[in-house]
Parts: sequence; structure tokens; C-alpha cells
Amino acid sequence: MTDPRRRLPAVDALLAEPGVAPLLAEHPRALVVKAVREAVDQARAHGGTVPVEGWDAAVRAAVARLTVPSLAPVINATGVVLHTNLGRAPLAPAAIAALTRVAAGYSALEYDLGRGARGSRHAHCRDLLVELTGAADALVVNNAAGAVLLALSALARGGDAIVSRGELVEIGGSFRIPDIMARSGAQLVEVGTTNRTHRKDYESALGDGTRVLLKVHRSNFEVRGFTTDVPVAELAELAHARGVACLYDLGSGLLLDLGKWGLSGEPTVREAVASGADVVAFSGDKLLGGPQAGILVGTTEAIAACRADPLARTVRADKLTLAALEATLALYRDPDVARREIPVLRMLTEDLEGVKRRAEALKKGMGDAELVEGESEVGGGSFPGAKLKTWLVAVWHPETGNLVAKLRANDPPIIARIADGRVVLDPRTIFPDQIDTVRAALTADG
Repeated sequence: MTDPRRRLPAVDALLAEPGVAPLLAEHPRALVVKAVREAVDQARAHGGTVPVEGWDAAVRAAVARLTVPSLAPVINATGVVLHTNLGRAPLAPAAIAALTRVAAGYSALEYDLGRGARGSRHAHCRDLLVELTGAADALVVNNAAGAVLLALSALARGGDAIVSRGELVEIGGSFRIPDIMARSGAQLVEVGTTNRTHRKDYESALGDGTRVLLKVHRSNFEVRGFTTDVPVAELAELAHARGVACLYDLGSGLLLDLGKWGLSGEPTVREAVASGADVVAFSGDKLLGGPQAGILVGTTEAIAACRADPLARTVRADKLTLAALEATLALYRDPDVARREIPVLRMLTEDLEGVKRRAEALKKGMGDAELVEGESEVGGGSFPGAKLKTWLVAVWHPETGNLVAKLRANDPPIIARIADGRVVLDPRTIFPDQIDTVRAALTADG
């Protein structure tokens, strides 16, 4: 018996088909050829069976799949404000405008307009960061892990960096503080225990080779009970008494105190700087609410060393990051404006009644849904354990998995979650102009 796969059409033959040939005028030839090969390979994988929908439709479907960008905007209905898998912080309108303005043409990225000569990209955002944090100097790089790597390389390469065992944390993507330290050229010296580290532990470890005392803020988990650690101010005092530097890996980059809204325990950047640490490292796309960036603020000498380190070029920020970050930072000059305009701050501090109104608007016309009280999360390794009261729209469906998949296949995709056997959507992270889109997707047939 002849193998049906031998009768599959050749690529050139399919390209000449009346239903496929017009695609060559609409798309690059290489794309259409790839789509044809995918359709043929799919048929071969099914034993040589001709696509049920026909070759023309199969090829068109393959073209459609191949032309969809892999990085697509989504609607976050999970209630996790800083959702790492969904890109963390949405940008403020001012940041989006600044990014677009710079992306559209040339920019003074490394050009000093006043002198008419070469400038430095490190000048951008510096003055704003100094103003907002109280630090003497500042430097922006591409992400927080890169910032810590650079600071350790500049301040401790070839020497010892002392850190508490309780602060050897792992951040997202399986990146661990010890691994970053090793790559920096600094020698890790662990002190204390997982739950208790005292000043005397650091004092005993100090030696001729010590270059840095490292403090890592546990921003993505909590240790409770029988615990002790050394405050960063005390650690900085000890470091300076012994002639070494103190590096504080702060993490989330909080510029406004959110205690009024029930979010406490996360030190602000200004508090971290005031503690006396030589360098404070934090993220731009977490609680700060800007683009992905790593930010170093601190003393003139320490930041100058970071700026001069060869690694500074490998982790430098690009023009789009700097434009969006500068615009975001400028909003913080007026805390009320920042809280209103920066999406992360707005979502974290929104009045519960506002969330409920969006929940009611989302539920409107849906007989199989109800409003239930629930909790949102900050996410992004910030305020571990903190919960925000919210109102959820809980949708009953005989096959919850299918409904979640349907929402995910929507245009734009809607990311929801399942709880207590129902699909739940949290309006806290659904923007007001997205409510109608989500409701339409929930009520659509199919």
C-alpha cells in the first residue's frame, strides 16, 4: 500500500494554488513559504491526511499565526498589580509620550546640547534621582540584577563581600544573590544563620580582604518568629568604621510612603539613602512604576566607581528606558500627581468603592456571575504577604478551564484565574477603558 504522505503536494505546487498565490503579494515570500511548509508538515504528522479545512485555509491560518507578534498586549484580570509574567509596571501616559517622542527620531542621548560636544547618557535621570532620593549621585542601568552586579564589581572585585545567610535570596527566573556575587568577582563571605544574624557576626568576618558589607532587603518573602538581623544604618556605621563600603540591595524602589493605604514594611529609597549606605540599588519597574531599569544611588565616590567600571557599558540603559524613566520620575515631584498618573500607584491606593463600581460594570448583563469580596496582591517581589481588599467578579462555568482558555485567546488576550471552582476577574488591575472589552469576551458565544 502506498504511504499517503507520498501524495502530499510540493511546496511550489501549493504556492501556485489560486487561493495561496495572492498571499505572495500581501506578505514576504519567505513568510508564505514557511506557512506552506508548516501546513504540509502538519499534514505529514497526521499520516498524510489533507487538512479538513482545505489547503488554502490551512496555509492562510499558518500565515495568520506567523504574523502575530509574540509580545502582545494583554488585559490583566488577575488582581496582581506587579505581575512579572505580564510585564510588571504599566507606564504612565507621560512616560509613554516621552518614549514615543524619543523613539520617533534622533535624540541627545550622548550629546551635550549646551557645549555642542559629546555628552554622557548617564546624565539623564541623574538630577531627578538626586532630587527625589537625597543621594549625592545616581546611575541608571538596564535592570536591578545588573545594578547589583555592577556595584559589587566596582566596590568589591578581588575582595570579600560579607552578607547574612538570611539574605542570600533567589529572585525571579532562578537568579540568586550568590551567583550574581560570583560573577562580579567578589568573594562571598556568609555570616549568621538563616533566621538570626548579629552585628558580632559581621565584626568577626571583617578582615584585610573585606571590601563590602552587603545588605539585601527581603522584598519577596518574610521571615517571622525567632529572628534577628542588623539594620542597614548599623551595618553602614560598622562598614565605615572599618574603611569599607556598605551596599544596600533594596529591591522594589518605593519612592512614596504607602502606609496610609495599609502597605507598610517596605522602606522608601530616601530612607535607604538616609541610612548611610554608600550605594542603594533598586528596580525601576516595580513600586517606582516605570520601565525596566536598575538604579544605583549613593555617595559621589561610590557611584563614580560604578560609572567607571568596565561592566557599566555592558549593563547600560538604552534611550527608550531613559526617556520613560525620566518622565516617570518627574511625576514624583508632586506626590498627588504621581499617585494619580502612575498606574501602579493608582491601583495600589485606589478606594475600594472605585474597584466595586468597575466590578458592577463588568458584571452587568451576566446572569451567571456574582460579586464576591476578595484580595488583590502587590506582586513583583514587593510587600510580601500584603493583601489588598477587592471585589471580584466570579463567573460560574461548567468547564472553567475552557473559559479561561477562551479569554486567553481573545483579542486582546484576557488573563484571569480560577478560584473555588469559578473563573474570577479582579477589576483592580482592569483599566476602566477595558471593562467593555472583558464583558464582551465573557458574554460572546462559543
